[in-house]
Amino acid sequence: MTNPTLAPQSDEYQQIHDGIIRLVDTARTETVRSINAIMTATYWEIGRRIVEFEQGGEARAAYGTQLIERLSVDLSQRYKRGFSTRNLWQIRTFYLFFQHIEIPQTLSAESSNLIPLAKTFPLPWSAYVRLLSVKNPDARTFYEKETLRNGWSVRQLDRQIATQFYERNATVPRQIRHVAAACTRRAKRFAGASHTRPVHSGIS
Repeated sequence: MTNPTLAPQSDEYQQIHDGIIRLVDTARTETVRSINAIMTATYWEIGRRIVEFEQGGEARAAYGTQLIERLSVDLSQRYKRGFSTRNLWQIRTFYLFFQHIEIPQTLSAESSNLIPLAKTFPLPWSAYVRLLSVKNPDARTFYEKETLRNGWSVRQLDRQIATQFYERNATVPRQIRHVAAACTRRAKRFAGASHTRPVHSGIS
């Protein structure tokens, strides 16, 4: 008995072929996204440890700059890239700006399990670096949510920040309130005038 052959270009083959491609592509995308989130959580945790070390007393606080420089040298020797003094200062600032996030209860202060924390950072690290330039906490939160909701790339996020999208968006409700207030004032003036104006019946 011979095994039946499946025509390479048949609809059945094309269906399983396309399905497998979608599956693999999705898996790869999710893998990259997971790795990015875990690395962002790692940077947050590094920033937390740097800040808490600095807060350990006046001597440690004065040692802050030296700490960053020493860590940069040692970590760069081990990992080659990603831990320049500039990057470590960004990591420290990242923690300070996002230190009030809700930390999962499963993550202890010394835990190395960053997966629960990673779920808190759905954007890529480069997006959070761009958000560090936004000093207004409300604006920063706005841009973070809008980036996630609209699927902005870092370039698109940069454009929205550069064109002050938050400020422009915030002026719309104020403009609406001003128009509504003006309409209310006109309505009150019209109502007042109608009460004081004599009414003529038109009958002589």
